[in-house]
Amino acid sequence: MEAYLSAIGPSAIGWYIDPEGEYQKLDGTGWVLTRQKLREGRGGITRLYDAPGSGEPYRFEYYGKDLLTPALHDTQNATCALSCWLPTEFLEEHGPHRVRELALQIARPLPYCSGYAGLSFNGELDLVGVEQKIAPHCFRHPGIDVPCLESLGWTLGTRFRGPAWLTFLGQPLLGELGGPAALRSRLHAAGTTVQEMEGDKVFITLGPWPEAGDTSRGDNLPPYRELAHVLAPWLFHEPNGQMPCLRDEDVRHWERRFLD
Repeated sequence: MEAYLSAIGPSAIGWYIDPEGEYQKLDGTGWVLTRQKLREGRGGITRLYDAPGSGEPYRFEYYGKDLLTPALHDTQNATCALSCWLPTEFLEEHGPHRVRELALQIARPLPYCSGYAGLSFNGELDLVGVEQKIAPHCFRHPGIDVPCLESLGWTLGTRFRGPAWLTFLGQPLLGELGGPAALRSRLHAAGTTVQEMEGDKVFITLGPWPEAGDTSRGDNLPPYRELAHVLAPWLFHEPNGQMPCLRDEDVRHWERRFLD
C-alpha cells in the first residue's frame, strides 16, 4: 500500500469503505484503522478509493483470508487478493517503465502464486448498463481484462487466470512448470523476457507496452497466445461459469480467448 501511495501521490486516495459499505473520508483515524486492518492476521478487507463521483481512476483493494477459522465459503482454493488501479493517463504520462517498476516493487515482498499487470476494464462492472457498453469490446480486444477480484480470491487457488503484459509466477505453479529455465525455453516470441526474483518467483514481460489487441484487424497478440498455451494446463475457469459483463454462455470462450 505504501509503495502504491508513494507512486500516485498522497492526495489521489481520500476515501475508504467502512464495514457497512459506506464511503468514509480517510482522515487520521481512517488511516490508523486501515493500517491496523492490513496488519491483522485474521483476514481483513481493505478498500481505498479516489473521491466518489470522480470516475475512481485510483483504487487499492485487499481481500485477506482467515484460513484458520471455518467460514461460510469453501476455503480449499481461497487466496489473499490484492489490486491496485492506475488510469491510462498515468501510463501515458510516466511511461511503461514506471508502471513496470511499481508492479515489481509491489510484487517483490509478496509470497504470491500468480499475479499480473496489464490493461483492464476498471469500474463498477455490475451496475445496470455497464455490461452493454463493455461486452462488445471483450472479444475484440483480448488484452483487456475483466476483473472480478473479490470472488476470484475465493476460487483461484494455485491456478493461472490468463496472460497479461506483466505476468508473475511463484510456487507451487512455477515448480510444476519445471522452474525458470524450463519456462524460458518455451517462450520464443519477440519482446518476451523471463526474469527471476528472490523467493522462487519470476515475472514475464510481453513487450515494451501493455497491448489491447484488435481481432477485427487480425491482431490477436501472439506473445500472449504463446504464454497462454504454455500455461494452459493451469488455466483458471470460473467454477460457477459467471463473470461481470459477459453472458454465461460466453464465459468459457472468453477464458480461452488466447487458446482457441
